[in-house]
Amino acid sequence: MEFSVSIPFVRAPKSTLLPPWGTPYKRRARRPTYHRTAIAREPSAMLLVAKRLVDIVGAAFGLLALAPLLIGIAIAIKLTSPGPVFFRQKRYGYHNRRFSIFKFRTMHTHLGDSSGTNQTTSNDPRVTKLGRILRKTSLDELPQLINVLKGDMSLVGPRPHVPGMLAGGMLYEQLLPYYFQRHHMRPGITGLAQVNGYRGSTTAPLSAIERLESDLQYIQRWSLWFDIRIIVRTIVQECFSGSGD
Repeated sequence: MEFSVSIPFVRAPKSTLLPPWGTPYKRRARRPTYHRTAIAREPSAMLLVAKRLVDIVGAAFGLLALAPLLIGIAIAIKLTSPGPVFFRQKRYGYHNRRFSIFKFRTMHTHLGDSSGTNQTTSNDPRVTKLGRILRKTSLDELPQLINVLKGDMSLVGPRPHVPGMLAGGMLYEQLLPYYFQRHHMRPGITGLAQVNGYRGSTTAPLSAIERLESDLQYIQRWSLWFDIRIIVRTIVQECFSGSGD
């Protein structure tokens, strides 16, 4: 079953020919504003099955290979602050279905925001000392491998947002009416927007718009090879720059 919409991308015509000799010079007109409408073509059922198989194998291998690290982080969380090891929160999933996402808890229990609409800021007092390290290295996201095994998420895809997420001081879907097009694929632990640097707060409208366009671009360009490239870029960025939030 395919869901298809189109994102016409209007670009100013660009001539490669020089004007005839003697033509008076004219000042170049101001470059027109681009107009983008939502386009997201959902991959075929066969391709989605292939992606799901890769997700299952990758998530199972990741949980086994990282088991000592996951256990060590869980122990450290219990020793450094009272409360549960995991943080659960409702997020938007495939075709707008909601699911409970798993993360390592990085905030003090009594200060946490279960709704997720109060976005984390720099030097946020709600975040524990260990939580800052986990967020900086994105290790708090590793329990989402469980979500991948359950079928809620994929290894790669648009990051799952909380319902009611704000962008530029308003609901994301009010800022961009085609916002829900990003849910034509399962949300991912990492994605094209994240490796392109769109992470953290969405208080700036332009950044929020560009983040959504990266999500739609991922759905349009998706292939297994594209997923592998994004995973490799994510590992390189996290290992050498610690760019998480």
